[in-house]
Amino acid sequence: MTGADASQDAVTAMLDRLGSGAYLVDEQGVIVAVNRYGESLLGRHAVELLGRDAHDLLHRTRSGNLVPRPQCRMRQGVLDGRTDQGEGEWLERGDGTLLPVSWLATPCHIDPRTSATLVLFHSDGPPVRPEREALGGMPLSEVERLTLLAETTTLLTSTLDIHEALRRLIDLVVPRLADWAVIDLIGERDEVWRFAVAHADDGGVVRFRDDLQGPMPPVPEESQMPLSRALRGVASSFAGPETYQGPPDSGVAVEQRRLFEATGMHSAIMVPLRSLHDVLGALTLGRADQPRRFTRSDARVLEDIARRASFALENARLYQRQRKVAETMQRHLLPKLPYTPSHTMTARYLPAPDASQVGGDWYDAFTLTDGATALVVGDVVGHDLDAAAGMAQLRNMLRAYALSQQKPPSKIVEWLDRAVLDVAEVSLATLVFVRMTQRHGRCELSWTNAGHPPPLLITYEGVARYLTEGHGILLGVAPDQDRPDARTELPVGATLVLYTDGLIESRGRSLDEGLAGLRRHAASLAHRPLESFSDELLARARPPDNDDDVALLAIRHAGGP
Repeated sequence: MTGADASQDAVTAMLDRLGSGAYLVDEQGVIVAVNRYGESLLGRHAVELLGRDAHDLLHRTRSGNLVPRPQCRMRQGVLDGRTDQGEGEWLERGDGTLLPVSWLATPCHIDPRTSATLVLFHSDGPPVRPEREALGGMPLSEVERLTLLAETTTLLTSTLDIHEALRRLIDLVVPRLADWAVIDLIGERDEVWRFAVAHADDGGVVRFRDDLQGPMPPVPEESQMPLSRALRGVASSFAGPETYQGPPDSGVAVEQRRLFEATGMHSAIMVPLRSLHDVLGALTLGRADQPRRFTRSDARVLEDIARRASFALENARLYQRQRKVAETMQRHLLPKLPYTPSHTMTARYLPAPDASQVGGDWYDAFTLTDGATALVVGDVVGHDLDAAAGMAQLRNMLRAYALSQQKPPSKIVEWLDRAVLDVAEVSLATLVFVRMTQRHGRCELSWTNAGHPPPLLITYEGVARYLTEGHGILLGVAPDQDRPDARTELPVGATLVLYTDGLIESRGRSLDEGLAGLRRHAASLAHRPLESFSDELLARARPPDNDDDVALLAIRHAGGP
């Protein structure tokens, strides 16, 4: 299982020849390949497995909970890069059942540069439903409490999606601690929204009561009722149906009476979700089927959970605010496309998954003073606001040069290259600058390439080729060097694709493999409408482990004057 030219298909084919379930994980524990028998045992298609953390997705206790990371031998073996084996472990299948397995994990090499771990597993019996903790059981032991808190920290801090974090919180406490969970959130304008009312049935499956969810009345400052106090961040409180039987002191009390009547809860505890700076909301746990009432020891456990949940939610909120600001900035930085009667044109921008949602990848298209159309795709090194600022400066300078001077693309980029020396936010950059001219029904392309991946031209007949001519070094390296131009014709019905390297680069394959894959996918989509062509090309060609921005500009020659 070595060789620098080993492709994903070859690796998968080799795994398929093994007589047990098998998957490969990279050094971070992310699944990079799986065989068909493994898919069958796990009840999951490869698309559900590839690119996912194997531990978070699969490793479970007999009760169906995520195995705490420090206690997971399978995960530790992968991270340590050593051979290990075991039995009596549980993997979660796609339908939620648990598969008892024996397993062996051993380091291997996909190619001389790429290390991985091969995990072999086989079933020790048929899939079973999780053994959920018995409802109405005894209070948690100290070990169980510490395990639950560790799970809470691990699960909630491993996502920056608020809704996903809240769903994980519900899965942690229902039905382990209660058979009802209610989450109320406070918005930026102090408006209260009942995010979830969740209930565990006899099989442990959590179901949501949509009719009890939604907007809530404002929280009165003077109310001493339990939920009002929790939403003001005052303290935890116990409650029962009798708590809300008297005259209501607010609209919140009316909703709480409705909640108790609809759920049949006989005992509940309400805990603030409080960050360092603000109150985020409240978590309510209730018991209807469980006979035991909540006690002070239950409250201490729930308060510990709420503190950890609040920390994770605050991080997720800050991240989403940052992302919203960044995405707004990126939208304003990227231009609207010009109208050309003889061409259709579309663009796509996908930010780096783990970055600040802005970066140096960019596209541009604008009409020149002589009626030609300028097309640009470029990449400034970086995934932050400095890269975005440098990108904006570079784009504006290129526009200024191109609009003021009717010169070949090479001359425009040469001037731009000299100017880059004075742009503090740009250290290195690549770009392709194309001049598209329409005369007498023919479309001529002239371009220069400054260290960028080559444009891809796909004819209507599905013949795809890269425009490798006109290639020079990237910007910021040798500003006094002359740059070449290249020319070709864009046939009627053909599509020109300009893109950034995030569409083809991957840690698990070579650049040549990425280029070959992009060409094959583009050729197969030659007859698709341009919008569908672009969406499908991004979905098919972008590597699963891609961690870079992607900008794409696609132009199709429709014919005409």
